[in-house]
Amino acid sequence: MNKKYFKYINTLFVVFPMTLIMAFVGIVRNYGFGEDWVWKFLKAWSVMLPVAYAAAFVIIPNARKLAEKTASRS
Repeated sequence: MNKKYFKYINTLFVVFPMTLIMAFVGIVRNYGFGEDWVWKFLKAWSVMLPVAYAAAFVIIPNARKLAEKTASRS
């Protein structure tokens, strides 16, 4: 695999299932399984996926630095 795209594909493989789970839990918890729960789920997930994908590129490097600092103290 081309290392140039590895970071983007890896992030997508993490964000994709996480946003699916979060959207599903949020819809079921707030609205239940009403007659239009699938449509609400797809609408919520279509917003969550790009937001989470973009946020991951900001959060992951900072989290890695924080984890390295925390682990190196002990």
